[in-house]
Amino acid sequence: MKHLHPAKILVLGYLLYSIIGCLILSLPICHTGSIKLLDTYFTAISAVSTTGLATIDIGTQYNMFGQMVILLLVQLGGVGYMTFSSFILLCTSQKLSAYRKKIGASSFAFPKDFSIQEFISSVIIFSFLCEFLGAIALSLVFWQKGIEHWIWNGLFHSISAFCTAGLSLFSDGFISFQTDVACNLILAVLALLGSMGFIVSLDFYKKWTEENHTLSFTTQVILTASGLFLTIGTCLFFGLETITDRTSLVREAMIGFFQVMSAMTTTGFNSVDIGKLTPSILILLAFLSTFGSAPSGTGGGLKNTAFASLVAFVKSTLKGQPITLWRHLIPLGRIKIATVAFIYYVFSLSFALFLLSLSEQHQPSLDIFYEAANALNNSGLSTGLTEKLTPIGKILIALLMLMGRVGVLTFGVAISSQKEESSVLHKKTELIT
Repeated sequence: MKHLHPAKILVLGYLLYSIIGCLILSLPICHTGSIKLLDTYFTAISAVSTTGLATIDIGTQYNMFGQMVILLLVQLGGVGYMTFSSFILLCTSQKLSAYRKKIGASSFAFPKDFSIQEFISSVIIFSFLCEFLGAIALSLVFWQKGIEHWIWNGLFHSISAFCTAGLSLFSDGFISFQTDVACNLILAVLALLGSMGFIVSLDFYKKWTEENHTLSFTTQVILTASGLFLTIGTCLFFGLETITDRTSLVREAMIGFFQVMSAMTTTGFNSVDIGKLTPSILILLAFLSTFGSAPSGTGGGLKNTAFASLVAFVKSTLKGQPITLWRHLIPLGRIKIATVAFIYYVFSLSFALFLLSLSEQHQPSLDIFYEAANALNNSGLSTGLTEKLTPIGKILIALLMLMGRVGVLTFGVAISSQKEESSVLHKKTELIT
């Protein structure tokens, strides 16, 4: 294993977990009826990649044990299987091998001044704390609503929200909770905490304990980009899309906020029928799922720090000035990585769209684009095409979900690099600092 590149280990690891999950979910003790093997694997890879796309209704097709397996896959995929194993090693030996540190650096992006031991411990503790508190809050909401198995539903959706998995045990998603302020707020907080990343959480903690006097530049970029995306996206959704008869502007604003938040964090929960949204809103949500989440978080896509780097690069190039953002000089190497990731992302998505247009010839082009984009961004939003996919289409979408989970650039390095020393993957972990 030590002769393999860390990127290959990550890809093989997630692939192995999806296969093991598929085998377990195939057992009769996991489901209530007959489920095709391809649909079972699709569910497993969707859970491991924390995407949320589903070809079947997991709330009715799987029993309690099967749902527990799915939730475990979501947890492993959201926090990272390497993070879990590394945390166990830290608890027993208080140190990590150099090779495991390299794999951890490939799995999570963090600035150079962060200790990886401190980072991994913070990831586990912070994740479990957020999920535990979220489970309590959601359970109370479901209990008041008279939802059956309200404790289990609270735990499942809390972990699914924090890991931005988007998998729900409710057949209609959260459409029936459109006007429930408490439910919308709890899910939004969990998704934002998971998506904005562990760097932000650790940075705030250090500032609170006065270990650091100011927030890092990376955190400032993440918070600013997230705030702008959420605010502008909600305003555009509210102004361009009409869900109700406009008798309640507060309800319309809540629906817009929740759906924009769900896309931006790549959570994939829906409080409206996505298939009935206008093309302009679908494109807006696809853009947000591409650039909305932050590095070292549970969300997918290209990350908002990459978007900030690309904007700074274009702006500085047009003005003929050094590449800066808020008077901070951005190293050319980091701009190069962001640019390469964007180009590889566009190429991968374009090639996938070409193949899907052949396998799904009778489906609308916009639905195909939206399905592929959200699979690559690990966002579970869909116009309803997932259940109609052909076997080849399901395989292609599953591959996109795997690529999105490990990162398109990491996936590219994994399939092209022969030796660990020949790769520049470690540069991918360098953020704007």
